[in-house]
Amino acid sequence: MTATTASGFPAAVLRWIDRNILALGREMRLSYMPPLMVYAAAGISGLTGIVGAFYVKEQLGLSAEFLAALGFWMMLPWALKMPLGHLVDLVWRWKSLLVYLGAGLITLSILIMIGLLGHTDAMRTVAPVETWFVLAALLAPIGYVLQDVVADAMTVEAVPRFGSDGQPIGAAERKPMHTTMQTLGRVAIIGGSVAVSILNIFLLRGVGALPEAQKAAAYLSVYQLALIIPLVSVLGVVLASWLRRRGLARLAAEGRTRAESEAILDRHFDPPPVNWWILGGGLVFAVVSLSVGLGQIPAAQEIVFCASMAIVIFLMWRLTRELEPEARNFLVGTAIVVFAFRAIPSPGAGSTWWAIDALGFDQQFMATLGLIGSALTLFSLFIFRRFMAEHSIAYVVGVLTIIGTLLSLPSIGMYYGLHEWTAAHTNGVVDARFIALIDTALESPLGQIAMIPMLAWIANSAPEKLKATFFAVMASFTNLALSASQLGTKYLNRFFSVSREVRDPVTGQVVAPADYSELGALMITAAVIAFALPFLAILFSRLTRFRNA
Repeated sequence: MTATTASGFPAAVLRWIDRNILALGREMRLSYMPPLMVYAAAGISGLTGIVGAFYVKEQLGLSAEFLAALGFWMMLPWALKMPLGHLVDLVWRWKSLLVYLGAGLITLSILIMIGLLGHTDAMRTVAPVETWFVLAALLAPIGYVLQDVVADAMTVEAVPRFGSDGQPIGAAERKPMHTTMQTLGRVAIIGGSVAVSILNIFLLRGVGALPEAQKAAAYLSVYQLALIIPLVSVLGVVLASWLRRRGLARLAAEGRTRAESEAILDRHFDPPPVNWWILGGGLVFAVVSLSVGLGQIPAAQEIVFCASMAIVIFLMWRLTRELEPEARNFLVGTAIVVFAFRAIPSPGAGSTWWAIDALGFDQQFMATLGLIGSALTLFSLFIFRRFMAEHSIAYVVGVLTIIGTLLSLPSIGMYYGLHEWTAAHTNGVVDARFIALIDTALESPLGQIAMIPMLAWIANSAPEKLKATFFAVMASFTNLALSASQLGTKYLNRFFSVSREVRDPVTGQVVAPADYSELGALMITAAVIAFALPFLAILFSRLTRFRNA
């Protein structure tokens, strides 16, 4: 049965599948694969997420507030996409070197964690375990941001400018290609998450019941397997080089000269003039961040955030002068709405600790939640593909905010005993794990959806010779929202005290007891902010000239 022969409901289902899923597969091109492999490496990075969370809880005496502060510093390198994006535009032909550098930093981060798990005593003689962990946590995002800024630029290069007949492809025809490319980029990231979630379910089976030594060995095997992450991204760059050589050979066989072949395969433009505002601003940002962070200055995170936000906004103002006024207002309005949506704080690590201690969620179940979340996020990209293309960012974010607020209620309810009531009235069927599974299944797709329309708009509308710079500056702005989210999470955890049980790793004695008495109020406050903040931004975009795309 096909969509043309079926009738009624089956025909509608087949048409929907064809339009939203099969069509994306038909639009796939081999040239899309190199950036997709770099994106996939970012998705595979989630392989160590669950192991890292349990390692921190079981082995390190770090507070929820400290972890939220560490999360702020981990997000900060993403603001460096500004100078890096401009650098990619300046040295376009050599941009792959940044992928190799990023792969090296990611590898070093993983090797530090392998050392902590496999050679703890030797590592402790050099520096405290907590110091090594913080170093590993900070190296990885620097590596990923280096690779991501190149992958963004590669997505522009991956969309062909000439057809197989050598004729230029029109802008109207290339626009859906850019949307497809950006959608596939999200698919690659989430697909990598799905793959590692499946692996984690098998690798972490029964780990919670193992003795500490065997548990550490299981964690070690996960980190050893994670060395595949930088390998995947490097292979993406190698594939890009091979595809270019193959294309040159094909065009040469058709009788074209080297210059004609390169004109068809490569982006040809005069390099943009060096924008010292962007490079200098990025340098100032890096120097200020390092100085404040290493100098133990009070309110260091707030100082760095305000300084980086001022720099990014200034550079956005300088850069958007390249656009027409209407396009400029669209881009700024869209960025503000997306920023607010991504800046909402979370309850922090305390909610995860509570789920482990009070609800009995072990490593394998957490991996199962991760699999469900990643798989349904991937599926949602197909479901919402037309929805994203046909509605404004404000509409998309408004719908996602309402859904997200509703889906935060089951977790809050479980803190106050909802799972006990439902289990008692359903013979134990609707227990805490059942509620968590359903809630994760419904909530997981929300985070990735809002970014795709903005990325597609930049790819299609930004000036040709400044594509990477536009990607980087706008991504820096929206990624600073994640730093704002971590700051908000830190403030919430400072106001509402949540602590897990901490035991001495040598004696096993309880150093600090668990205290989740204020977690309920923390979760409610986070949910209220998560609802209010995006709608305030939407209201701003509606009442000002900064409309959104």
